[in-house]
Amino acid sequence: MWNDRLSRRRLLASGAQAAMLAACAPRARKAKPAASGVQPFPLEAVRLKPSPFLAAVEANRRYLLSLEPDRLLRNFRLYAGLEPKGEAYGGWESETIAGHTLGHYLSALSLMHAQTGDAACKARVHYIVAELALCQSAHGDGYVAGFTRKSESGEIEPGRLVFEEIRRGDIRPSKFHINGSWAPLYNWHKLFAGLLDAQRYCGAGDAIAVASGLAGYLERIFAPLRDEQVQEVLSCEFGGIPESLAELYARTGERRWLALAEKLYHRAALDPLAEKRDALSHLHANTQIPKLIALARLRQLTGEPAYATASHFFWETVTAHRSYVIGGNSDREYFQEPNSISKYITEQTCESCNTYNMMKLTRLLYKDHPQAAYFDYYERCHFNHILAQQRPDDGMFAYMVPLMAGSHRSFSTPYDSFWCCVGTGLESHAKHGDSIYWRDGETLFVNLFIPSTLEWAERSARFALDTDYPWSGDIRLSVEAADDAPFAIALRVPAWATDATFDVNGEPVPLETDARGYARLERVWAAGDALTLSLPMSLRIEPTPDDPDTIAFLRGPLVLAADLGPIDKPWNEPAPALVANDALAAVKSESAAAAILRTDGAGRPEDLRFRPFFEQRDRRTAVYFKRYTPAQWEEAQAAFAAEQARLAALEARSIDRILLGDEAGERAHDLDADISYAVAYRGRKGRDARTGGFFAFDMTVADGPLILQATYWGGERERVFHILLDGTRIATQTLEGEHPWRFIDVDYAIRPELTAGKTSIRIRFEPEPGHSAGPVFGCQLLRADA
Repeated sequence: MWNDRLSRRRLLASGAQAAMLAACAPRARKAKPAASGVQPFPLEAVRLKPSPFLAAVEANRRYLLSLEPDRLLRNFRLYAGLEPKGEAYGGWESETIAGHTLGHYLSALSLMHAQTGDAACKARVHYIVAELALCQSAHGDGYVAGFTRKSESGEIEPGRLVFEEIRRGDIRPSKFHINGSWAPLYNWHKLFAGLLDAQRYCGAGDAIAVASGLAGYLERIFAPLRDEQVQEVLSCEFGGIPESLAELYARTGERRWLALAEKLYHRAALDPLAEKRDALSHLHANTQIPKLIALARLRQLTGEPAYATASHFFWETVTAHRSYVIGGNSDREYFQEPNSISKYITEQTCESCNTYNMMKLTRLLYKDHPQAAYFDYYERCHFNHILAQQRPDDGMFAYMVPLMAGSHRSFSTPYDSFWCCVGTGLESHAKHGDSIYWRDGETLFVNLFIPSTLEWAERSARFALDTDYPWSGDIRLSVEAADDAPFAIALRVPAWATDATFDVNGEPVPLETDARGYARLERVWAAGDALTLSLPMSLRIEPTPDDPDTIAFLRGPLVLAADLGPIDKPWNEPAPALVANDALAAVKSESAAAAILRTDGAGRPEDLRFRPFFEQRDRRTAVYFKRYTPAQWEEAQAAFAAEQARLAALEARSIDRILLGDEAGERAHDLDADISYAVAYRGRKGRDARTGGFFAFDMTVADGPLILQATYWGGERERVFHILLDGTRIATQTLEGEHPWRFIDVDYAIRPELTAGKTSIRIRFEPEPGHSAGPVFGCQLLRADA
């Protein structure tokens, strides 16, 4: 794995053992900044050359400029008592989370201006900040927001009512909603971050004033709350708002913002990590990652070693035990059990927001501990998830980047999605140059091999990086100008590049990778000097942590995927497998220049053609494969035949069946539903009902003892619901993950008197208040087995 070098050298052990975070939020104290490690070069100093990353930036720029700021500002003006200048967009911008996109948009415009110098982006930043200042002034107390809340009667109300209630101690949280609003503190984190980026990259001075005014409003909300009440508030997703408050302190020097950042310490999530306990299973992944980003930033600002413990332990735990081959994590947005990747290869893997935030955390940790292994992971994510989540033809974004065989990416629409992953996508693809080059006082570190130029103003130096990486392993860094003082250039040598070579001005130099993972050379550099790092682009296999026979293929930094056809062609085949005594030897190169390979007689049911995963945005793919020896394959085929026989016997007893989540099947059974949604998981369709909702349908009956059989995913948790037959409750079902990693069939006996004289019955699923029903992946009515 990408962090093998870190684990091997135990680089983080001393920091992790130094101290543990206190059991409650630390009190404000005199801040003592941590000693600075390395710093990234300013985004303004880097310009991208043609590559997939530049193509992504340009596609993103076109999309950013197609959006209308006044439409994103609509709710901000409306709830400030000002006349809106545009209609609201659709998707999440028409929900109570409205306004979150504006913060992302402000960040993306600011980053885009820094990355490209685009004047139109800068002009929009200044316009938006001025509008926000106007809205804040109209409120008069620092409040400014676009989110709303839904009252118990269903009426949409101003979002500030949420915080007026919270200040009085009326706190009604759930995982993602509080007092009728969808994650308002998460929403504000995006706005704070956008304002801070506007000031940093576009010189929007009013942005800090707006952020300080809003922070003051928040300070007054939290001031009267006891710590246990603060913890109640923090049980609802709140994003990385402590990070923004810490950064506001760094910009202004106002210690009150540092005190507020430290007050928003979520004990339930952070205490176990501070104790180096992995309690992440079944937690919503992207709710947690920003909390650790905040701790990493607080560590940099305060010099407090205790903050390092949780952030380092979290990073190690997620990257080593819960990450897929593309660097992403989570299934259906949640962390699964550690070392269980092979059991969670589904169409709901790898939420894009998570990877955006894990890369952000990686960058912060690298700053204090400049080890190349951090950028082995960062690069893995950058090529294989972040590039994969954007469609460069139109700049649209994927929420999930699925890895299940036959699955494909589903992309946003321009004006009617605005998911969280659209927002982070806008930012990710505005700043591809921000982590290529780093520096300390004496060294230029090259961490990413992306064609680009760099201006090092302090040394009057200029560099050009040219490469066809990742298709070719040759990376050339040319010195175009430099002063006469010596300094070092350090090129990251990826952990997988075991036979790398190095030359200077065409002369081979012995490559000695230092303890941090770099090929480093110090001298007085002159215009015309050039370093070339050559990395072998050999094929390799990476098994999942829990199953050595569930494997993926990589070539250099690229994850390869089997091309299973266009997305408009349904996939109903078994997952492809590999049958060979030596799976690596069974894969042959078809085109080295394009990283295209084929199996040679080892693919089942047929041979496979592999291409880089990130490029296959409009294709169905397979990333992971079960590996069998010929003998194991025969055993697997026998087990498959036995399962088919079991299903055939079940079919012989079936009277009626409904495929829930399927439009035609539901229509044929007269389905009726409220607060209920069609779902798909592991290739099977289903339906759930949320609290207050239901779904109901007709089924044909026959004489004799009958059984209603419902299919569930055995890993579902916190589900309690009732099953009714013509209004009579026949069962209450609780699902608490007792059967992880498989679908389960549950039989409910039907008393004969409930069906006597009937030709059809109506089945209804309804959740216990506060819970969900299902999802149910199909129901069938069976004759009782004699």
